[in-house]
Amino acid sequence: MDQEARLDYLTDYLLNEKTGATRTVVQPKRNTAQEKLALFRGLCNVRPPEPVTDEFITVQDAFLTQWNTERPLTALNDLEAAAPQIYVWQGDITSLAADVIVNAANSDFLGCTQANHECIDNIIHTRAGVELRLECDAVIKAQGRREPMGKAKMTKAYNLPADNIIHTVGPYIDARGVSPLKEKLLASSYRSCLALADEHGQSTIAFCCISTGEFNFPNKRAAEIAVQTTREYLNDSGSALNVIFNVFKDEDLYIYQTLLGMKE
Repeated sequence: MDQEARLDYLTDYLLNEKTGATRTVVQPKRNTAQEKLALFRGLCNVRPPEPVTDEFITVQDAFLTQWNTERPLTALNDLEAAAPQIYVWQGDITSLAADVIVNAANSDFLGCTQANHECIDNIIHTRAGVELRLECDAVIKAQGRREPMGKAKMTKAYNLPADNIIHTVGPYIDARGVSPLKEKLLASSYRSCLALADEHGQSTIAFCCISTGEFNFPNKRAAEIAVQTTREYLNDSGSALNVIFNVFKDEDLYIYQTLLGMKE
């Protein structure tokens, strides 16, 4: 089965499920590979965490493995350190072959459920596969409540080139702006992720810019907290973790390079 046949199988399977969620996805024409991919992604985004067949998993995993490895992948050895144990890299975090990548999750902890949304939570769940949402659902059901801010949970990364994902819920900034409490919660997200990676014996962790996207935390202040918290953790704990600050926007790249002395 080639990639297009896999995609046809997966979208047909999802469209024929009796979840009701498929009605919320605008169904484009399926004439091109990109149109088929957009439909598949949207259907996965809105799909509730319900079991799928073994055949679906087999086809999905084959499709995602090829899709994820068709683009260039980046590993720690490809990067130059900005400071001892600290790196900055601009690109798609789902193409990082790291021990752990960090996902900026929401408190429902099930991934973004808006079809084809461009947030990192959506992209990570899309490229990892439906198994990730099923594992996240099991975590939430086991703890019996939504995920609090400033904490961290680890799951497998499934079809991503990374080995694991650490999910953390950062603070949301509303019209009242940034407060000392929100700054402490953001610092707690970074510390919790670092400590959890060490607890599980990981050697490399890649952070996204937690809370700066849909959660509105100012980019520069968020980066300051990220760098300061990471440096303090590495110094105080004696951790051997290598930390990658992954950025997507040019603005964030400039901020991190400036904070780490890579730019004057």
